[in-house]
Amino acid sequence: MPHGVVTGIIFALTPTIVVGLIFWFVMRAIMRADRTERAAYAKVEAEERARFEREHGVPAPAPASAE
Repeated sequence: MPHGVVTGIIFALTPTIVVGLIFWFVMRAIMRADRTERAAYAKVEAEERARFEREHGVPAPAPASAE
């Protein structure tokens, strides 16, 4: 292959690859943040349920389904 063709292919594919990588890193960060947030929420909810049971002596009511 001539040198100009290879260079053209590289210049044509590079922006797509770079944008794809940026998208992948952003989505990965969003998914990790969501996972961390859900874990923190579950921990706080478990603590609140335990506190409710200690104070009232009955199990806390089940949360309403999000579905």
